[in-house]
Amino acid sequence: MDSDATHRVLDPERDPAALKALTHPLRLRLLGLLRLHGPATASELAARTGESSASTSYHLRVLAKYAFVAEAEHRDGRERRWKAVHAVTSASNAAMLATPAGRAMLVLGRRRQVEHLQQSMEQHEADIDAGRLGEEWHEASGIDDLMPRLTPESLRELRDAIAAKLGELTARDESDPRARQVVLLTAGLPLAGEGPATPAADVASAPAAEAGPGPDAGAAADAGRAR
Repeated sequence: MDSDATHRVLDPERDPAALKALTHPLRLRLLGLLRLHGPATASELAARTGESSASTSYHLRVLAKYAFVAEAEHRDGRERRWKAVHAVTSASNAAMLATPAGRAMLVLGRRRQVEHLQQSMEQHEADIDAGRLGEEWHEASGIDDLMPRLTPESLRELRDAIAAKLGELTARDESDPRARQVVLLTAGLPLAGEGPATPAADVASAPAAEAGPGPDAGAAADAGRAR
């Protein structure tokens, strides 16, 4: 898949330095925050991440060096604002696993996504308890923990179908005022053995289950997505 205005595709062989730049956890998080919340200054990102503005400023410059972020329109002349250049960054899993930097990026991205799911679950539960989400969301939300037996071709077809349907529904709901930020994390991880010792397989979504907008939704950064 070729890069376009919203989607950057990295090639580990052609872009090793850019790929290595994304293996830093804070850079990955900064990129995700800019993608979700829009342009921000180093100071604003420091407040959100708990880092110093000197640290966020340095890492933003590294991201800018490799064209992941760029200067945005300034509100005033005191501090530069940054924006994400692309909405999504991806790469071929096979290509990523073929290089040390690519593998490091793949592992980091996936682990950050799992952390994001935990944060999102906690925020969702807090939003339910505080009445910030109406009952109309209870039946629609949830987590499925399933372990089907599929061929590589079927797993790829399933992931492509989910991506296509998500694009269709996102476009349909773009101007609907009822739409909310939703954390949708999908995983297709084949296991060579019998699977986890105590799988939660066959546990289907329950009403008011744990999926919803996280505190820093997007901080898992689509930068961690690899295909």
